[in-house]
Amino acid sequence: MTLPDTAANPAGADRTFQVDLRGLVDLLSHHLYSSPRVYLRELMQNAVDALTARHALEPPAPADAFGIRLYADGSVVRVEDDGVGLTEADVHTFLATIGRSSKRAERIAEQRADFIGQFGIGLLSCFLVADEIHVLSRSARTPDAPAVEWRGRGDGSYTVRTLPASARPRPGTTVTLTPRADAAEWTRPAQVHTLARHFGSLLRHPVTFDDGTGGTGGLGASVNPEPAPWSRTYPTPGARSRALAAYGEEVFGFTPLDTIELDLPAVGLKGIACVLPETVPAGRRHGHRVHVKGMLLSEQAEEILPEWAFFVRCVVDAESLRPTASRESLYEDDTLAAVRDALAERLRAWIARAAASDPDLLHRFLQAHHLAVKSLAVHDDEILRMLLPWLPFETTDGHTTLDEFARTHRTVLVTSSVEEFRQVAAIASAAGLGVVNGGYTYDRELVHRLPEIRPEAAVADLDPATLTAHLDPVDRETELAAAAYLAQARDALAVFDCDVALRTFQPASAPALLVDSREARHERTRSQLAREQEGGLWGDILGALRQEAPRAQLILNQLNPLVRTAVTIDEPELARTSAEALYGQAAMLSRRPLRPAESSLINRSFLDLLAHALRKDS
Repeated sequence: MTLPDTAANPAGADRTFQVDLRGLVDLLSHHLYSSPRVYLRELMQNAVDALTARHALEPPAPADAFGIRLYADGSVVRVEDDGVGLTEADVHTFLATIGRSSKRAERIAEQRADFIGQFGIGLLSCFLVADEIHVLSRSARTPDAPAVEWRGRGDGSYTVRTLPASARPRPGTTVTLTPRADAAEWTRPAQVHTLARHFGSLLRHPVTFDDGTGGTGGLGASVNPEPAPWSRTYPTPGARSRALAAYGEEVFGFTPLDTIELDLPAVGLKGIACVLPETVPAGRRHGHRVHVKGMLLSEQAEEILPEWAFFVRCVVDAESLRPTASRESLYEDDTLAAVRDALAERLRAWIARAAASDPDLLHRFLQAHHLAVKSLAVHDDEILRMLLPWLPFETTDGHTTLDEFARTHRTVLVTSSVEEFRQVAAIASAAGLGVVNGGYTYDRELVHRLPEIRPEAAVADLDPATLTAHLDPVDRETELAAAAYLAQARDALAVFDCDVALRTFQPASAPALLVDSREARHERTRSQLAREQEGGLWGDILGALRQEAPRAQLILNQLNPLVRTAVTIDEPELARTSAEALYGQAAMLSRRPLRPAESSLINRSFLDLLAHALRKDS
C-alpha cells in the first residue's frame, strides 16, 4: 500500500486505498485455498456457472445441450465451455475487479442461487500453477458479439483486446494456462484427468477430457459418464441397495453395514449415508463428501451432521447449501442448521426401522456403535424407549443388555465410576447383587431411566453401606480374638483415613475389599487442605466448604486363609506391616490411580515383609 499525495488530497477529503495488486493476488491465490489442485475445480466451477447462465438465457435448450471440454498435454491446460460468455464490458468489470462476480450482473442476479461460486475470485486460483491466465470469450447475449481476449498476469497487470467473431465461432469461454515448472505435479495430463473425475464426477453437464494423444482415455474420454447413483433407475429395490452400497465402498473404502438414502427436496439434497461396519472412538467425527450442484465442495465437511452421528459417513449433493469464499467448506447459516436437523431425523428413522423390522441388523449395529446410540438416547426419548433395553452394559453378570439384566435382578444397582465398579464387582456378584458399571459416558444416566421403560424395575446408586450390608459379620468370639490386630491395623492406616473391619464374604480367594469412593477421597483431600491452610483466606474458604469427611474402609475377609493367619499376629511391627500390605493389594485391585503415599506404602510393606521372612529363615 502507498500513501496518497497530501497536496492532491487536502485535510478532511476522502481518500482511496492504494493496493499492491501483486501482493493481493499472491495473498488470495496462495492462502485462500488449501492446495494447488483446486485450480481445476475453480475452472470447472466457473464453466458450470457459465453453462447455467446460458441455459437460463435459452430455456428451451436441454441441460446437456452444452458441455465442458478439458485439454492437457503437459505443455498447456485448457478448459472450454459453451456457456454464456463475456462481453468486453464484462471483462473489464468482472475479471479486472477482484471480488466482483459476473454472477452479480443485473440480468441474472435473481438466479444467484443457481451458481456455485464467483468467477473473479475463483480465477485467482490459477496463479497457483501458472504466471499468466489467458481467457478467450464470446458472449451469447448478443448474436454478433465479437470475441474478447483477456490476459492476466501474477504481477497484477492485464491486457484486453477484441478479436473478430471468427476467433471463437461459438459463444462460450476458453481459459488456457501455461504451467510453471514447479506446478508439473498438478498439470500432467493423467493428473488433470484424475482431478477432473474427482471434482466433477457428479456434474449434470457433460465433461470430456483430451490428452492430445487420441488414445483410450484421451480424446473425448468422459469425466462423468453416468449420473449420480441415487439418480439412476434400477430393476429392483435390491439392485438399487447393492448399487448404493458399491458406490459407498468405492468412495469411502469400506463395505457399509447398511446404506441410508438421504433426500431433502426442500433444499435439493440427495445422497447416501454409509453405516460404518466397525466401532469408532467416542466423539471422533468423520468428514463427509459434500457436492454443491454436482461439484465436489469438501471431503471433510463435519458440519453436515450432528456430533452424535459419528457412526456414518455421507456423500451428498445439494442445491441450496452455501459455500464459503474458498468453496472448500460450508457456510454456517440457518439453511445448514435445518439440513443438519433433517438429516439427523433420517438417521433416527433408520434406527427405528431396524429396531422394528430387522433385529439382526440392529444387533450388528449396536455391537459396533452402542456408544453413539447411547449419546443419542440421552436426549431423544423415542430412541430411548426403542433401544434402551437392547443396549449393552458392563455388569456383574458380564456384558449384557439391560433387558436381560433387569429380568435377573429386581433391583439394579449402578456405580458412579469405573473404579468403584471394579472394587466391588467380584464381591457383589458373589453376594447376588446386580451392579451395572455407571462410570462410562452416558451409562449411569441411562440406567436410571430404565423404570421409564420397565416400571417394575428398581434402580439405585450403589453406596458402601449397601455393599457392606450384604457382607456377613463374624461371630463375637472371632471378633474379640482379632481385636488387637484390628487396632494395630487401624493405627497403621489412619494416615489414609481408613477404618478396618473383619467380615466374611465370597469369593474366599479375596483377602480384602477396599470400599472407597472418588467423592470421599476428594472430601478428605479438601479437609486436609483446610487444616493445612487454617487461618488464611484460602483456609477460610475451604473451611466453609468442609463437611464431615467420610472414611475409607478396608474389609478383611475371615474366609481367606491369609487373613485368618494375619489376625493372629501378636508382634506389633509385623501386624502393622501386614495391614499395610493388605491395604496396598486392595488398592491395586481397585485399579484406581494410586496416590504417592500409597505407592510408597506398597513398596515399603513389601520390603519389610521380605526382610522379616529372611530374618526368620536365618
